Amino acid sequence: MCGIVAGVSGRDIVPVLVQGLQRLEYRGYDSCGVAVHSGGLTRARSTARVAELAKEVQTEHIGSGTGIAHTRWATHGAPAVHNAHPHFSHGPGALAGAPGRVALVHNGIIENHDELRAALQAKGYVFESQTDTEVIAHLIDSLYDGDVFAALQAAVAQLHGAYALAVFHKDEPHRVVGARAGSPLVLGVGDGGKEHFLASDAMALAGVTDQIVYLEEGDLVDLQLGRYWVTDGQGRAFDATRRPVKTVQAHSGAAELGPYRHYMQKEIFEQPRAIGDTLEGVEAITPELFGDGAYRIFKDIDNVLILACGTSYYSGCAAKYWLEEIAQIPTQVEVASEYRYRTSVPNPRTLVVTITQSGETADTLAALRHAQGLGMRHTLTICNVATSAMVRECELAYITRAGVEIGVASTKAFTTQLAGLFLLTLALAQVRGRLSEAQEADHLKAMRHLPVALQAVLALEPQVISWSEDFARMDNALFLGRGLHYPIALEGALKLKEISYIHAEAYPAGELKHGPLALVTSAMPVVTVAPNDTLLEKLKSNMQEVRARGGVLYVLADADTRIQSAEGIHVIRMPEHYGALSPILHVVPLQLLAYHTALAKGTDVDKPRNLAKSVTVE
Repeated sequence: MCGIVAGVSGRDIVPVLVQGLQRLEYRGYDSCGVAVHSGGLTRARSTARVAELAKEVQTEHIGSGTGIAHTRWATHGAPAVHNAHPHFSHGPGALAGAPGRVALVHNGIIENHDELRAALQAKGYVFESQTDTEVIAHLIDSLYDGDVFAALQAAVAQLHGAYALAVFHKDEPHRVVGARAGSPLVLGVGDGGKEHFLASDAMALAGVTDQIVYLEEGDLVDLQLGRYWVTDGQGRAFDATRRPVKTVQAHSGAAELGPYRHYMQKEIFEQPRAIGDTLEGVEAITPELFGDGAYRIFKDIDNVLILACGTSYYSGCAAKYWLEEIAQIPTQVEVASEYRYRTSVPNPRTLVVTITQSGETADTLAALRHAQGLGMRHTLTICNVATSAMVRECELAYITRAGVEIGVASTKAFTTQLAGLFLLTLALAQVRGRLSEAQEADHLKAMRHLPVALQAVLALEPQVISWSEDFARMDNALFLGRGLHYPIALEGALKLKEISYIHAEAYPAGELKHGPLALVTSAMPVVTVAPNDTLLEKLKSNMQEVRARGGVLYVLADADTRIQSAEGIHVIRMPEHYGALSPILHVVPLQLLAYHTALAKGTDVDKPRNLAKSVTVE
């Protein structure tokens, strides 16, 4: 979602700010802007891409050693220049266009903005936007008495909601202050400590500094030339042991497109490597793959609760089948954004498993904290970012090694999550006495073969392109799966709707007669995931129900299913049957189908409308 880059330096840092915004474009945004201290406050804002903002900055000769920059994903107020960040406060009674006194950028949502807005309007502050963010700028201005850090400290005490903030004042030209609560923010130490930066993601600072301090919940930070402070809300400073500087390799090259047309395409084809990297070093199944003390925790639990959102939720749905069949442990999967708001029955012997690509997903973090608040202290995360809040807040972790994922529609993060969840299943099965040495060896052999098997699946791309030409002409699609492959049908439908804007739904195939069959016509393509498992014959009956109503089937079938192409039935044969790990292979053609359908329709594949990559607000 929204991205922040800010800094204080003895050099012109505007190129650093703009480059940082470009590296945060993958998060999704509707507008962008930069503000600097140059005698007074100067800013440029745009509803176009960052590249256009860069041209405007160059044309206007905007430069300074102190500045803040932002990419905005609209929440309060439409995507428009007057709603774009940075926001200024001109002081009470000022007319529009008056010289700014406070400049501010903000990620998150302020829940009590209406109340604060009314109080500030009563003091004479004039609002130029519909955003909750402008409220914070005016609030800081109203509290300013010569020290912008003290004003920020007083302001955040009045805020309810989530925020990451970067602020500077016209009277303090070499100072930027910041704060975070519920939204990520990192501090970068550059040029041997002579310059300092803030960013919502360490990748924004790649090539500028690899010395990163991860700010914690409630932290405030004060950046000046050659020095910085990190404090709590009461102004108590943290020493280097509490907020250490870490060397973080956030390679900018990871965001390079290379020979691919889109990042999504690149990331689909990176999956063999990503799975190989995720499983690297796994020579045997052991609880310690998930951290010190995992064996003790795994022995102490009697059920699993999975919390996740979106694509990660579907990976959890697939894992439920593995955990209950292989490890024989009761498992519940909850949408994180719903779990925290319902009354549930806590069990202290629950292993709470969170799944998240970024480790900063607001709803999943909040659900984790809710579960912990209910007394469920055993927590584990499957996450792609080792330095994220989620990893820091969970007892145990398995870090997937998918690498940077730029495309908004998740692909390699999903398959590496499945790999991590399968390892968790085997580790729990082992601790519970459900995994023999022979079974462990067979599973490990199959997992090591996954990169090769995925390469063979990717070779099916030309056949998938042929399907996509049909789908690009459709307005709706139905996806069917049974058992372990129902979550894969859900993920396939999500991918298609995310980037092609075709309405797509997924159902367990056995539910056809209970409603969805009413929608089936020749204009409703029906995608069917058909592995050669125990439910195959039942699935074939469901397919006949579709054909009898004039529906057109598009079937991903294992080679030995004896499902043949015919009128109204289009079949792509998978290279091999892969047993329990079959979902990792079957999802790849569905990713390719969504990608090539979107390509045929001419949509913005990597930046689909209204969506963001890292959902850091509720």
